[in-house]
Order: sequence, then structure tokens, then C-alpha cells
Amino acid sequence: MRYLLSLLLIAGFVNPAAAHELKTALTKVLFNQRTGNIEVMHRFYLHDAEHAVKILFSKDADILNSEQTQDTFSQYVSEHFALQQLNGDNINLTLLGGQLEGRFFWVYQETAIPKTINGLKAAQSALQDIWPAQLNTVNFEGKGTVKTLSFDKESAWLQVNF
Repeated sequence: MRYLLSLLLIAGFVNPAAAHELKTALTKVLFNQRTGNIEVMHRFYLHDAEHAVKILFSKDADILNSEQTQDTFSQYVSEHFALQQLNGDNINLTLLGGQLEGRFFWVYQETAIPKTINGLKAAQSALQDIWPAQLNTVNFEGKGTVKTLSFDKESAWLQVNF
């Protein structure tokens, strides 16, 4: 019985450490054949974005109520995400903006689909400069089966082939 009580007591001390929230973001790169565009949609938990803007920009930054903060965060995300052709040529993305939706903040970018494309190189380092444990997942859709890349603090450019 003492052994069981000891285990429960230890579990009570360990549990709060295990409950630490993992920092994650999801990016969807969609090859939209209907529009002829690559559409990029970055999804961040609003809770993470709220904390990030106060660290990145100002303690007074307010992503919930300030369009300027939303625009600045959207610009930050666009500067930390990039696509290249397999030969290393940059693919220039146009920042369309960001929006609040429920418990998420979304950032949108797009560009025309290149005439020939057999794969891409991608980089996604948003929020990793403030949270080294930040994990950014990028899904590529609309070119065969869904392909996924995962970026941690040690990742730079990763490659996907179609």
C-alpha cells in the first residue's frame, strides 16, 4: 500500500511537467488546378500567436484587436516561409494577409503554379526563433498523394518530390 501511495505522489509531481503544451503550426501548400495557383495557408494556434507578438514586437502588441499587429505577424510568417524549385530558383509568394478564425490565426500566400514542377524545396522556421521546440508541419496537396515535411529548430531546407 505504501508503494502505491508513493507512486501516486510521484505521479502528482511529474504530471504538470508532462502537461506542457507542444508548440506547433500547420501549413498547407495546395496546388489549385482550378485557379492555376499554389495557395499557402499557415495555421497558428491563437494562444501561441498572442504570446509570440508580445515577444517579437512589443509587450503591447494585440493580435486580437489590432489590424496592424495582425499585418505585422502575417509579414513575419511570410518572411519565415519559403519555397524553391528543385534547382534552387526561388518561388516568389505574394502575401494576401491574415485572419482570426476561432482559436486559430491564419496567414495566406499564393503564387502561380510553375509550368514544370517535379518537386519543391521548402523552409518553415516561424516561431522557432523564440521557441526552440516549435514544430512546423507542411502538407503538400493537389499533386498526387499528400506529402508532409516537418521542420524543427535544426531543419533548414527540406525537399518533397511529386
